[in-house]
Amino acid sequence: MLEQPSGPWALNPETCIAAIALGTNLGDRPANLHLALHHLATLGALTAISTFHDTAPVGYLDQPHFLNAAALLETTLPPEALLQSLLAIEKEMGRDRTTAPPKGPRLIDLDLILYGNLTQQTETLTLPHPAMQDRTFVLTPLAEIAPNLVHPTLHRTIADLQQSLISNL
Repeated sequence: MLEQPSGPWALNPETCIAAIALGTNLGDRPANLHLALHHLATLGALTAISTFHDTAPVGYLDQPHFLNAAALLETTLPPEALLQSLLAIEKEMGRDRTTAPPKGPRLIDLDLILYGNLTQQTETLTLPHPAMQDRTFVLTPLAEIAPNLVHPTLHRTIADLQQSLISNL
């Protein structure tokens, strides 16, 4: 099902605000996030950037802590092109998705979390990100910069999702 972005997300017919989650747990973590943000700025206008959050790994536990952040990007790129651009940034920064264990250590991870109010499911991209509501390392930085954003299918604000998740831990 494809629904066009609307409301405050659709700034004009050619642009959309995308929410991107960033994470790193190898090397100089703050430098990795700063470099990724520099690359993201080439894809549009960064309209908000969260502070950096030190978080424990999830799933694959035998690895260093992550440094996570979230950013809002005003972009003219359609969602699939934006996803491909995020993957290209990861590769340019040294991430090799073909050999790394799933949820394992990484120099950089860039996830397209929301693209306006768009809901979409293809072989390569599901929007909104299907696990965002289950991840404090996504919701905490995103709630910092966009607490009143409403999840397009759950119809709850990011702040509400974050509070619910934290209270259930």
